[in-house]
Amino acid sequence: MQDSILLTLGLGFALGLKHATEADHLAAVSTIVSERRSIWESARVGVLWGLGHTASLFIAGLLVVVLGVAIPERVATVLEFCVALMIITLGTRLMYFTLRRNSSVHVHSHSHDGKPHLHLHFHQSHDAHPVPQTHEGAHSGLSRWRTFLVGVMHGLAGSAALTLLVLTEVMRNGSPVVGLSYLLIFGIGSIGGMLIMSSLIGLPFALSSRLPRRLPELLQLTAATASVVFGLLYGWRIIS
Repeated sequence: MQDSILLTLGLGFALGLKHATEADHLAAVSTIVSERRSIWESARVGVLWGLGHTASLFIAGLLVVVLGVAIPERVATVLEFCVALMIITLGTRLMYFTLRRNSSVHVHSHSHDGKPHLHLHFHQSHDAHPVPQTHEGAHSGLSRWRTFLVGVMHGLAGSAALTLLVLTEVMRNGSPVVGLSYLLIFGIGSIGGMLIMSSLIGLPFALSSRLPRRLPELLQLTAATASVVFGLLYGWRIIS
């Protein structure tokens, strides 16, 4: 019996590692990691995401164990669509800040009927001007608590519902303690998996920070574009 429980918990850890590598998770985290300039900072992003992901899974697991309430399929679908919107927002945000730092791009503000508007226009190379220092220092990446909330959203989405189904099966052959232990081990696995993945994703961004500025900008724009495209396709798949 004890060997069976240990095997189940070990399986939970392995599935947690694998769970961290799902495409929607990597799409969101890559936009955050692209703004970091060291492997340590990238790894910290993965840990914060994993903590948020584990926290929401564990709370949802408590609802199953204590109240017998699982996330309805319709709610899970809505949460998945919210994840798609979040990925698009993260990619758009990264694209905006990357272009804003480019000396060939100028952020122009004007108003129509008393309502302010912002738009970007591009300079030719001969009349590009340096980016003001205030623009350079005004943005330092997504804050820690927002990174945590990205993990929370992923934990509540459709993948969480699948995990709770596994939790129900574990409890059917074990106990609530075993079920919650499984979720906790699964969460630890997802933290470890995302720590590894965020460090690997952050490696080219950390190395490119020592090279001419255009290379980091190109990598960030690539990450931003990939995130937006993936978010649109992901959202369209859910709607369809």
